[in-house]
Amino acid sequence: MRHNLNQLGAWLGAVSASLWAVPLGQAQVQVTDNVVVVVDASGSMGANMAGTGRDRMSVAKDALKQVLDQIPDTTHVGILVFPQGDWVYPLGPRKESMLAGAIDSIQSGGGTPLGDYMKRGADVLLDARRKQFGYGTYRLLVVTDGEAGDARQVEAYTPDIISRGITIDCIGVEMASRHTLATKVHSYRNANDPESLKQAISEVFAEVASVDAGQTGEDAFELIADLPEATASAMLKSLSTSGNQPIGDSPSMRSVESPSPSPAPPYSGGTSGSSNDSETILGVICMILCVGGVPALVIYAVVKAKKK
Repeated sequence: MRHNLNQLGAWLGAVSASLWAVPLGQAQVQVTDNVVVVVDASGSMGANMAGTGRDRMSVAKDALKQVLDQIPDTTHVGILVFPQGDWVYPLGPRKESMLAGAIDSIQSGGGTPLGDYMKRGADVLLDARRKQFGYGTYRLLVVTDGEAGDARQVEAYTPDIISRGITIDCIGVEMASRHTLATKVHSYRNANDPESLKQAISEVFAEVASVDAGQTGEDAFELIADLPEATASAMLKSLSTSGNQPIGDSPSMRSVESPSPSPAPPYSGGTSGSSNDSETILGVICMILCVGGVPALVIYAVVKAKKK
């Protein structure tokens, strides 16, 4: 067990060094909270919201403008629109007039390629985290009124995104039943009228401001630890090779490990060894990756969820 632990420590050390090391003397970078809002502008968003005489898209645009007008300067925001659009507002500081104009430019029409756009948004967040050397917070907010047209991609990308330390929130706009993402992401909110939609968006951004990125207590990982077994398992597998690489494009173990011909695989929650050994392995993983910039919170919570 000790030999395997040493191998694991060496391997994770190589990963953290290659992905997260900051050169000595590196100039200090601005640390920000970062939120990418993925907006569903499919054809169904053009339908009227019950009792309002207004279409869902118009209601959503008003809610976004009202909430984003109040976010602090330390929060960077980006708006990614599907299916016909792209980045109407690239991730960056809030510039009021430009942001409002970008939101107003959104038009509804087309399908629902949600998975593809979740990946696009997450990739930009990962690039921002690389530039901030792992510091700051990173969040993906999905606002949608329907199920994804690319369900397989959503299934594949969601655990990978979460495993990188990105928080995913989803707001279901006037949906008859909960979105399938509801059981896979950190938070899900229903919004059936203009006020509840504005409130849902406000709550997400309020959480951004209240997050302590360094917190590692029990309360800090409750939401992650309670994720479904299948999601936790997929996240655990992804963690073995995840860094700031694009979603679905993780580096192989061999590309970052020491040149041992038969490296020990990462701990996968098996039953061999004592509980003390398991806790020791978990502690080493948390310590090494936390020092390297990967949130220990994610590692600990995923393994905890896996053991349930």
